[in-house]
Amino acid sequence: MKRQPTVVIVGRPNVGKSTLFNRLTRSRRALVHDLPGVTRDRILGEAVSPEGRVVTLVDTGGLVPGEEEAILAQIRTQAEAAIRDADVVLLLLDGAAGPVPQDQEIADYLRTLGVSVVPVVNKGDRGGVDLGAHEFHRLGLGAPVVVSAEHGSGMDELWTAVAPFLGEEGHEEDADVERGDEIQVAIVGRPNVGKSSLLNRLAGEPRVLVDQVPGTTRDAVDVVLEREGVRYRFVDTAGIRRKGRTEKGPEVLSVVLARRYLERAQICLVVIDVDEGITRQDGHVAGYAWEAGRAVALVVNKWDLVTDGDEARSRIENQVTHQLKFLHRAPLVTISALTGRGVHRLYPLLGGLYAAYRTEVGAAELNRLVRDAWLKRPPPTGGRSEAKLFYCSQVHRAPPHFVLFTNLSRPPHFSYLRYLENELRGALGLEGVPIRVMIKGRTH
Repeated sequence: MKRQPTVVIVGRPNVGKSTLFNRLTRSRRALVHDLPGVTRDRILGEAVSPEGRVVTLVDTGGLVPGEEEAILAQIRTQAEAAIRDADVVLLLLDGAAGPVPQDQEIADYLRTLGVSVVPVVNKGDRGGVDLGAHEFHRLGLGAPVVVSAEHGSGMDELWTAVAPFLGEEGHEEDADVERGDEIQVAIVGRPNVGKSSLLNRLAGEPRVLVDQVPGTTRDAVDVVLEREGVRYRFVDTAGIRRKGRTEKGPEVLSVVLARRYLERAQICLVVIDVDEGITRQDGHVAGYAWEAGRAVALVVNKWDLVTDGDEARSRIENQVTHQLKFLHRAPLVTISALTGRGVHRLYPLLGGLYAAYRTEVGAAELNRLVRDAWLKRPPPTGGRSEAKLFYCSQVHRAPPHFVLFTNLSRPPHFSYLRYLENELRGALGLEGVPIRVMIKGRTH
């Protein structure tokens, strides 16, 4: 099976790589901020040329040759891994600043790797950049393409320069399965609970930066894996804090994106630190996933630190019952992302949750289950006429939505809806799936 051509954007920090990525993918997938170093991991997206060619586009963190500081060195490692997989590399340069020594160092480094490189001078909308672009010839990479990533000028010329490196057309006809055939999983949690370590363990490589500093992940980073014929797209999101607990700048943008990608997932793995137990912040994170209508599993990480497994599991389950009541029946798995212990159990769990999330109940079975729950505990009517249930219909799946048609003149208290949801969830084996129930009554 042929893969899509891969185009990687590299350059020193703060030259506009993420802006160009967003322009070419027609998205807001990557964070854009005035501070350098906002992008830290490899960010993947799809870009389509004017002729309809589909390519995998990769945004990388800023290359800083020779940098030894831990985080910056890891960023460089991520960028290098992306470059080795590339069909062509776009070396993005700051046209407003002109050539600087770091640009020459990066150009020399790319030559040692033997990769195809297209130099791209950004910020071409600013005065004098077009005329000064010839100065970048000294990098020895050929004539640069002048663009404005912010305003979109020069994109056709950029695609023309890239086209010779994309190979034969038709890659997309034999490409991987459509996105709709993927199980899309968001890995969420508060900062520093081991989300990136888990994704790296699943991927079998250091795909995402891991550091003891909370907030290392800023972008949502996705990794596509295939296991036993099933394709998974895992998204490692930034640690989600409550509003008011988030620093200004990139971290605010990270949390906004994390919640956006959480809502695009089908399943959310809420990662919890076993040593700290379930905190109020864990409740907020899990609540965001549940309110977004996503299937949820609780992943208790750092189990390698546990000395008494039975006691620790009992403690966590008790905390779930009292602090995460809406998830008290959700699947709970204990793992160590560091050692890999228990991680293999996630795949069957995800398969089961995905099937439950897409459940479609037959009309006869659904009406029998709802009627049994209704008769066992009819909704209060305040002394008025008896509440009658006419029939029930499933109007949506993923997650399942049900509508009950009744003689009620006003909807019952929300607690009664929760009762029906819990009854259906238990009867249908949909633990961890946020069922939605709506009651329609008489209109006159």
